[in-house]
Amino acid sequence: MSDFIEFLHEVFAGFGDITTRRMFGAHGIYRNGLMFGLYAQGRLYLKTDTLNRQQFTDQQCEAFTFVQRGKPVKLSYWSAPEFILDDRELAAAWAHRAYDAAMRAQEAKDRLANAPPWRKT
Repeated sequence: MSDFIEFLHEVFAGFGDITTRRMFGAHGIYRNGLMFGLYAQGRLYLKTDTLNRQQFTDQQCEAFTFVQRGKPVKLSYWSAPEFILDDRELAAAWAHRAYDAAMRAQEAKDRLANAPPWRKT
């Protein structure tokens, strides 16, 4: 485990127990089995949606982007502002909002999975 990944456990201590898993050269950051963060390309990214994305744009954060088949792909994980790494209360607040976004995304997937076939679009 890298030093930064170990450091993230300290950063998010006020948020609760987290786990991390290596994935595709990056690390997924989880709470209760739900991924709410990503450490990739030397940066921390947190889950976003329409309800929390504005706080990221207000801080000039950027979407996690990678190239697939020659085209850029943006994910719903945006870079976390550096200042949250120095303030455990702020880190916990940002983590809560990211976790809430991850929960909303999972609930939407679950609803779609349980929808009748003619409603799955």
